[in-house]
Amino acid sequence: MITGRENLPPHGPFVLVANHGSHLDALVLGAALSPRHRERAFPIAAGDVFFQTTATSTFSAIVLNALPMWRKNCGPHALADLRGKLQEERAIFIIFPEGGRSRNGSMMPFKHGLGMLVAETSVPVVPCGLVGTFEALPPHGKLPRPVRIKLIIGDALEFASTANDREGWSQIAHRVESSVRNLAGQ
Repeated sequence: MITGRENLPPHGPFVLVANHGSHLDALVLGAALSPRHRERAFPIAAGDVFFQTTATSTFSAIVLNALPMWRKNCGPHALADLRGKLQEERAIFIIFPEGGRSRNGSMMPFKHGLGMLVAETSVPVVPCGLVGTFEALPPHGKLPRPVRIKLIIGDALEFASTANDREGWSQIAHRVESSVRNLAGQ
């Protein structure tokens, strides 16, 4: 069930942000997008998980349209490249700022990378709450279970006047995390 689809901006660039409980999450967020949005949508995926083998790399790049983010050696240059792609190509990014999937179903604190992408830009950030994906396919699960999944799409947030520095990134992370927690009921 998807609610709040009317909160999606009519065109990119924008960033969809949600809690992360399952490998199903990017698929659920992508399902909320119109066909014209989907061709510009890129889930930002952990390179150390989704781009380690030829098979997972091919699936991630072709089926999911995912862009890799290498968590261990990701520097400011990698985020600057993504920030440029987001704005110049009017892309739509799907991001899970917790930095990994929940191991117990509860949200973890958001990391500052989201702020590095959107601070001092007019790129809208759309907070989303996912309910049921953890139960449908928890981290230790191999196959999805039949569980009702809900996606609640909140009002877009903008951070054009938030400083592009560590303090601003932290403010963005906290504000978006609070919105996502409210939407997901956490």
